[in-house]
Amino acid sequence: MSKFVKNLVTRDIQKRLAGVQDAVVANVVGMNSLATFNIRKAMREKGLQMMVVKQSLAARATRDSNIHKAFGSTPGSVAVVWGGEDFVSLCKTIVQFDGKPEYPKFELKGGVMDGEPLNAVQVKEVSKWPSRQEQISLLVGQILGPGATLSGQLVGPARKIAGQVKKMVEDQEAGS
Repeated sequence: MSKFVKNLVTRDIQKRLAGVQDAVVANVVGMNSLATFNIRKAMREKGLQMMVVKQSLAARATRDSNIHKAFGSTPGSVAVVWGGEDFVSLCKTIVQFDGKPEYPKFELKGGVMDGEPLNAVQVKEVSKWPSRQEQISLLVGQILGPGATLSGQLVGPARKIAGQVKKMVEDQEAGS
């Protein structure tokens, strides 16, 4: 490949990966077209993007970005996956494909989170964390829990007093 073509490809990769902070790298070389189509379809449904690129060109294109550390010195092509709601959701989606019999050639290589490189085992560990939505729901539950308890404590005795007052009023009306 000539230097001119390498520069063109590098600029294209830079444009496509502009603003990407977190990504996962996988090996998809050798997969048949049906398996590749199914993986890409599942990723599109989750809002993820995947680009197969030569590692050396990706490393060259991302030299000044956070995801540069995802590309090791291993030669060959890799699939770079990014996007989604958060990095944990991205990892959960990618880990679903790793080791499935339908995708025997799919191999998780690693990734980068907040500028720190991750190996395949670490990416699998991150996939077990709660996603952004799960964390928000836990937080909302923790915020609302004490309020619901306090509300129940305030309403309970007041309901009891209101029932006693109502009984007294009914007794007075019945006696009149």
